[in-house]
Amino acid sequence: MPVRNERSAGVIVFRRKTSSAEPQFLLLDYGRHWDYPKGHLEVGEDEAAAAVRELREETGIDDVALMAGFRHNIQYMFRDRRKGLIRKTVTMFLGQTATNDVTLSDEHVGSAFLAFEEAFKRLTYPNARELLAAAKAFLDASSLPVE
Repeated sequence: MPVRNERSAGVIVFRRKTSSAEPQFLLLDYGRHWDYPKGHLEVGEDEAAAAVRELREETGIDDVALMAGFRHNIQYMFRDRRKGLIRKTVTMFLGQTATNDVTLSDEHVGSAFLAFEEAFKRLTYPNARELLAAAKAFLDASSLPVE
């Protein structure tokens, strides 16, 4: 059976209590793992639009500002009982929100805004932790004072 290619997109969402505060990152509890809001692209939809739509559908958050210059792809393989072997490519963006309230879809059992260290520990998959480290490094670099 040939490998099937699928594409998804998502957002690493963060908020800050004040402009100089450390970011808090939104994680979703899928019941068996903690990860970011993400999902399949619809026909004719680009990655950024899909990421924002999935965020809104999964969390109710619709006031996210995607950060220019942050776009990371991850790829992994898995086997689906019906579809067979799948190669999934996920494009992740970094987005800031001022929202405190999360309204979960039925895909999730919980959510949390967490500081970097706690979020890093809670994420289930190594590639999700790598994405979080890249997001934190991006935010740290963009908040450095200009000399």
